[in-house]
Amino acid sequence: MTTDLRALVVFADPSLHRSRTSRRVADAVAGLPGVLVRDLYQLYPDFYIDVRRERELLKAAPLLVFVFHLDWYAMPALLKEWFDSVFKPDWAERQPRRLAGKRAFAAVSCPGGALDYRPGGAHGRPLEDYLAPLAQSASVCGMEWLAPQVFHEADAQGGSAADGHADALRVRLARLAALDIDTQGGRNGT
Repeated sequence: MTTDLRALVVFADPSLHRSRTSRRVADAVAGLPGVLVRDLYQLYPDFYIDVRRERELLKAAPLLVFVFHLDWYAMPALLKEWFDSVFKPDWAERQPRRLAGKRAFAAVSCPGGALDYRPGGAHGRPLEDYLAPLAQSASVCGMEWLAPQVFHEADAQGGSAADGHADALRVRLARLAALDIDTQGGRNGT
């Protein structure tokens, strides 16, 4: 799979069985050619990460996407462990910089509305502040951090809104990975 890898999707949802959004997102992007979805909680339920394999995939992919639900203003624990194990500065920053020139972004669902993530809002700060560790890690490694794909009020939205978010991510991912697919008709090109 690493020969024509266009995008690596690092997917982390510890409560996938309760999620209205995560499975839809994973399914929507998994079928894209050249896109590999790594479901961290399925692959590493014991938190023992195959660092060598993850780094091989990371080096091969020009685009990296982190997909998760924002709980308590942070990424899930296993995604943090993945960062601590795979994205070590002594590996990522070594000359030549292994990740320089790659692009990355987060596709995040969150419980609050867009107006909740601002000074004076319910969460008191912009959403980007909660994604800063991801953005800074990518930047330090020479990667270009792109604007996040955000699904606000994910816990309150119905299935059609979750499908819309999944389809929008699929279209964006296909465009960024320069995939030649039908992105006009929604999931599976229909």
